[in-house]
Amino acid sequence: MTQPSVHWTYKVLKGITPVIFIGLCIKTGSLLFSVAVSLFVNPEASRNLYMGLDLSDLMSFDQMHYIIMVVLLLVLSGLKAWMSLDLVRIMSDLNLEQPFSERVYRFILRIARTAGIAGGLALVAQKYTEWLTAQGVKIPLEWGAAEILLFAAVLMVIAQVFRRGIDLQQEQSLTV
Repeated sequence: MTQPSVHWTYKVLKGITPVIFIGLCIKTGSLLFSVAVSLFVNPEASRNLYMGLDLSDLMSFDQMHYIIMVVLLLVLSGLKAWMSLDLVRIMSDLNLEQPFSERVYRFILRIARTAGIAGGLALVAQKYTEWLTAQGVKIPLEWGAAEILLFAAVLMVIAQVFRRGIDLQQEQSLTV
């Protein structure tokens, strides 16, 4: 039997995760729209892509580098939204009385793998940003590659704990 504080926390998280997913989808969509405007309508839109992000220096340096950078931003934003969707799925499938299920395990593993891909992509983007900065381009971006890769590693460990929990849970049900 689980404790009341765990149930309360679970209910709050179950309510918050869809909001986070919707927010990340809106962020990705807004970024996509503003990038499209900056490329096809008005290059001045690169001064305020999303919440003050100014990539106008990069746009004036080279449009191809600008496109590569915003594609990296869009893909990472999309991957975060995808991970949050899997988190919503976990929260809807999780049973606190018997938390170890094959379905939850697969979602955790998928989030870990997606985070690993996002972390690797963020690392590439970070190195690319460093190279562009060395070329004299001002790029106000922090990619957080190390944090994302750490998140992926922690989730891989949690996935393995879930795998072991599933095995123990099945073993226990066979011995009863």
